[in-house]
Amino acid sequence: MSSNIQIEKVCQWCGKNFIARTTQTAYCSKRCAEHAYKDRKRKEKMERCKEEVRRVQTGLKEIDEKAFLTPRQAAQYLGLCYKTFYIYINNGVIKAWKLNRKTLVKRSDIDTLFAAKERVTVAREVTPISEFYTTQEVLDKYQVSNGWFWKVCKEKNIPKTVYRGKNMWSKAHVDRAFAKKPSPEGITEWYTVAEIQEKFGMTLSAIYNLASKEGIPKTKVGKEVRYSKNHFDVAKGIAEPEPPAEYTIAEAMAKFGMTRDQLYHYVKTYKITRTKRGKFTYLSRKELDDLLAPPTI
Repeated sequence: MSSNIQIEKVCQWCGKNFIARTTQTAYCSKRCAEHAYKDRKRKEKMERCKEEVRRVQTGLKEIDEKAFLTPRQAAQYLGLCYKTFYIYINNGVIKAWKLNRKTLVKRSDIDTLFAAKERVTVAREVTPISEFYTTQEVLDKYQVSNGWFWKVCKEKNIPKTVYRGKNMWSKAHVDRAFAKKPSPEGITEWYTVAEIQEKFGMTLSAIYNLASKEGIPKTKVGKEVRYSKNHFDVAKGIAEPEPPAEYTIAEAMAKFGMTRDQLYHYVKTYKITRTKRGKFTYLSRKELDDLLAPPTI
């Protein structure tokens, strides 16, 4: 129910005189009331900020006066999150003392951390590259295809520059990337694909499938792939495979009729060479055969 009272008042925001209907009315219009509300909230926010600054300054003064700090105070002293400070404690970077359930840190220990001479990182000197190959020079020298060359350059991140419209590649990096690697497993005799086709009458697909299935060692000379001659002959059944140089534990137990404990007794006593590959142990075949060979007169 509206009031019939008419009270002359002064607006607390704009200062104009107005007729109020209640004794609690402080503003002449909704606009003045909104402006006053925003101003009040702004002042409250500024007061909270000032209070926070006073609280931090008071806390820092208290920290400066203390010889021992809690982890939270020490974190505040360093401007860190207290969880990060606990990581430094656990890693032994900062010493801490545990007194019952209270952890304390000596402030002088924190100051000592920064008293040491600053470690200066010396920048590595970059050696300028002065010798280059053109793309064609690399293809001619190492007998590789253009596609393979670009693939290797991308994988090895070989430095490149452009000179008069030509790609120039760092000579030292190219030589390292395309240096001839030693033959695997000391293999010296190789078949070319053409020689395999002529000798065994196999298609390219059959050659690749057999090499993949049997794990035949291969090497690459320029653009040409070559396969181990001995391994290929064994896979085709025209050569006898070389006897393995090692026994597995199960093979040695079966051959010499021993238990595992008996076998390991001989291995340890006579220092038989053994190697571990994956979860399997291998014993030197020659050493074990010589040790357990039947006696002769």
